Amino acid sequence: MNRIGFILSSLLVALALASSMLFVVDQRQFGVVFALGQIKTVITEPGLNFKLPPPFQNVSYIDKRLLTLESTDTEPTLTAEKQRVVIDWYVRWRISDPSAYIRNVGLDERAGALQLNRVVRNSFQQEVNKRTVIELLSTRREQLMADVKREVLAAVRGAEKPWGMDVVDVRITRVDYAETITRSVYDRMEAERKRVANELRSTGQAEGEKIRAEADRQREVIVAEAYRKAQEVKGQGDAEAARAYADAFGRDPAFAQFYRSLEAYKASFAGKSDVMVVD
Repeated sequence: MNRIGFILSSLLVALALASSMLFVVDQRQFGVVFALGQIKTVITEPGLNFKLPPPFQNVSYIDKRLLTLESTDTEPTLTAEKQRVVIDWYVRWRISDPSAYIRNVGLDERAGALQLNRVVRNSFQQEVNKRTVIELLSTRREQLMADVKREVLAAVRGAEKPWGMDVVDVRITRVDYAETITRSVYDRMEAERKRVANELRSTGQAEGEKIRAEADRQREVIVAEAYRKAQEVKGQGDAEAARAYADAFGRDPAFAQFYRSLEAYKASFAGKSDVMVVD
């Protein structure tokens, strides 16, 4: 029993020792082996590798893929004509020399991103200060990005302490005025639109009053003309009626006198309370 326990314990110790001495490097990473705090070797190819157990040797991993750094700074930058603009940008970079990167930058990608962000921001400020807003928005924008990339590469490839990284691309995603300027521009645009709208309303009201006045004038003319024609027709009708009455009454004067008497009686008894006294 003791022998079996000893064998099992030895196997467990051997497995633990082997697991601490073997490590796998992924194809997306660099494997950096440290010996007592110093870089012993850098593994660039994926696969199974061997090292001494801790604390003699330790291993850490650094990403070897193409990384993206995006701007987070909203502080405006002055252009050549002293206009305050906000620039959004991004940088594509990778770690090319893990040893130099660890010695001069840090042990992880975050350290490189922080230092690279500072260098890119300063380079953009310097280059934007030399250019106008029109140049930032025109085809010279490509030249601005190329100049910033050149300055950033010069900084990370310094002769004394190279950062062990490579900057692949620098791009601008947005150029806009600062919020205070944008708000004032929007306010001016809104005021201008309101002025144009009020002017159009005033013009429309004036045109409406003119159209209504013309319509009223035409209505009065039409009504007057219709009344004139109606009076003419009525006059003609009255004349024809009088002529017909005269012709009829002329043929029988006694009947005419009788008819007129009936009309007089009819006019006299217009109300129910009318009384006639006959002698």
